[in-house]
Amino acid sequence: MIMPNNLGRQYSLNAKEYENKAIEVLRSGWYILGKEVNAFEEEWAKYIGTKYCVGLASGLDALWISFRLLDIHEGDEVIVSANAYIACVMGITMNGATPVFVEPDQFDNIDAERIEEAITPKTKAILAVHLFGQSCDMTKIMDIAHKYNLKVIEDCAQSHGNKWQDKVVGSIGDVGCFSFYPSKGCGAFGDAGCITTNDKELAEKFKVFRNYGSRIRYQNEVVGANSRLDELQAGLLRVKLTHLEEFNLERNKIAQRYLSELKNDLLRLPEIRPGADSSWHQFVVHVKDGKRDALMEYLKDKDIGTIIHYPIPPYLSQAYEYLGKKVGDYPLAEQYANEVLSLPMYNGMTSEEQTIVIEAINTFGGE
Repeated sequence: MIMPNNLGRQYSLNAKEYENKAIEVLRSGWYILGKEVNAFEEEWAKYIGTKYCVGLASGLDALWISFRLLDIHEGDEVIVSANAYIACVMGITMNGATPVFVEPDQFDNIDAERIEEAITPKTKAILAVHLFGQSCDMTKIMDIAHKYNLKVIEDCAQSHGNKWQDKVVGSIGDVGCFSFYPSKGCGAFGDAGCITTNDKELAEKFKVFRNYGSRIRYQNEVVGANSRLDELQAGLLRVKLTHLEEFNLERNKIAQRYLSELKNDLLRLPEIRPGADSSWHQFVVHVKDGKRDALMEYLKDKDIGTIIHYPIPPYLSQAYEYLGKKVGDYPLAEQYANEVLSLPMYNGMTSEEQTIVIEAINTFGGE
């Protein structure tokens, strides 16, 4: 079986390093907010190109706490792509704010040309979600934000190390939010996340908020949360960070082969936005003529796994019925939900495995 993502394969590439670090942390006797977290925060900030990084428990925590600390709340609106993952929307609504959806562009990210028409007097921020390993048009987004005095939060969960022009994503807006869920480019071995920022005061607020609102034990300044990156995950992430560039290069090599060898008129292959690159978190094709599910089943019969990212736009989910949205409100997002298919893409994928995938897709006739 060729899996859509094989985390065990990536682990095996540097297994001894991970195991040695795990033993080192376990033997240290210190498991929460210690030297590993401090070191990882410094190293990740340097890698992204920001002054500060604050480790948190998950990517969703990075989002909702960001909106909370930026004072975005009930009565406020946040612009977000209509095809984003539902956790992006949850980060907005957990603070009582209202998501305002904008259609995606040909690169599967928010169409920056449509953002301005969605702005109202209630708009307080733009959530720029860098889907599938590729940046949004951050020049246009930042120009709009400056014009209307809006905050910009970057969701970099799927974009670890890729750039917009000369800047790494997560260093451009007011806050960069990262998930280190195991399937991410720099994935942890459990849940983990962080934020990046150049705002010293905001970084300090995150450090207080993540620890029950406390800077000094038993002295609580605000009502905070328990959202701490633990020492074990931080240590393992430090190891993985040393290999992230080689991971991204390997995924790019796999992607380039897909781009050059996939030959099926039913597919629209992914494109790279001028000014951007891609870390190829996913290799997402659009399957035309309503043949996506048929291709998925065809590949499954050949023991090739695929995933749909994502089958239901967030505004049509049961969780967001209260928003009053309906089918047809964002036709492009709905079209994408019926077309997209993520092909196998993982570090350690063999040339032979990729050949099997390519040959299977190229012989698919739509039946």
